Amino acid sequence: MTATEPTEKILPSPDYVQSLARGLAVIRCFDNRNQRRTLSDVARATDLTRATARRFLLTLVELGYVATDGSAFWLTPRVLELGYSYLSSLSLPEVAQPHLEKLSHKVHESSSVSILDGADIVYVARVPVSRIMTVGITIGTRLPAYATSMGRVLLAGLPDDELDAYLEKLDIQRLTERTITARDDLKAAILAVRADGICVLDQELEAGLRSMAAPIRNASGLTVAAVNISTPAARYSLEDLHSDLIPSLRVTATDIEQDLATVNR
Repeated sequence: MTATEPTEKILPSPDYVQSLARGLAVIRCFDNRNQRRTLSDVARATDLTRATARRFLLTLVELGYVATDGSAFWLTPRVLELGYSYLSSLSLPEVAQPHLEKLSHKVHESSSVSILDGADIVYVARVPVSRIMTVGITIGTRLPAYATSMGRVLLAGLPDDELDAYLEKLDIQRLTERTITARDDLKAAILAVRADGICVLDQELEAGLRSMAAPIRNASGLTVAAVNISTPAARYSLEDLHSDLIPSLRVTATDIEQDLATVNR
């Protein structure tokens, strides 16, 4: 099956719109080797009749996604709009990475950015300074949100009904002797993060590990990601975290927010 023949292979469903699938197949039949195609070329590549292919092509011409000189057709730059939302969603790691590098260079500690996916956080950007966890952290690593500083920041950004639904079905595991396992206590900790705008986690995920996280918000004020610093517990007291690390963390979160706003403007 080629990339331009989806309509015969996709199993039909009550919500399946065949005309939309055919229109997308017409767009996808143009590529590096076939930047200009005749009507017959398009009909053959998409397994459509010439009449059907012609209707789709002329519709795309009217919409500005395809241009024609009367005998050949080709895509216009406007088709890039179709991928804009997806590309924008990929901008967070690229935007965050240089800020994490600057932060880690300044404080000499590992820093990361993550997003919330179900009950877990997923790492999307990271600058490791030293390995301080028994589990290696890489891009794509998942950890339970309730036991991580970034997770609690992200949970604090949820609406109340979504947070309650999360807590209701959560399977809480005692990961260390310090892990909060009572639902009421966990909710109180998350609400405290919401009020403070910062989370400090003291060895709840892994013994000997402390981390602090701040929210990354979009232009509407919604929390879309979290940024953190992680450090061995023996290196800083809890008081020192607030004086030596958290101010830089807050600045980094603000800088990432500003760059994201510029990219998505």
